[in-house]
Amino acid sequence: MNAPAQQLDQIFAALADPTRRAILGMLLEDDMAVTDVAAPFQVSLAAVSKHLAVLANAGLIRQERRGRIIWCMLQPDAMRDASIWMQGFGQFDPIDLDDFERFLEVELKTRPD
Repeated sequence: MNAPAQQLDQIFAALADPTRRAILGMLLEDDMAVTDVAAPFQVSLAAVSKHLAVLANAGLIRQERRGRIIWCMLQPDAMRDASIWMQGFGQFDPIDLDDFERFLEVELKTRPD
């Protein structure tokens, strides 16, 4: 598997978890210390640290030690890469279900039994 595909796999795997998505939402507002990230969750600090490691490995966040505190920062470039990949699927025209229903009605009426 090539590197860009593997990176996308890591990004989407990281985004698959609701806790990690919530963490990204929190970091969208501002950089946060690990302990502040962990505060709203009913899990251990170690569990939150594992979630943060998954996000960091996917390139979605960066962690930086400032003195005794580890800070987490959102890294938007990885999300941009995933967004660009997903936009490739937006080339299809949306299906108009009303038109499709009318088409089926006409086809079913004119179809010999």
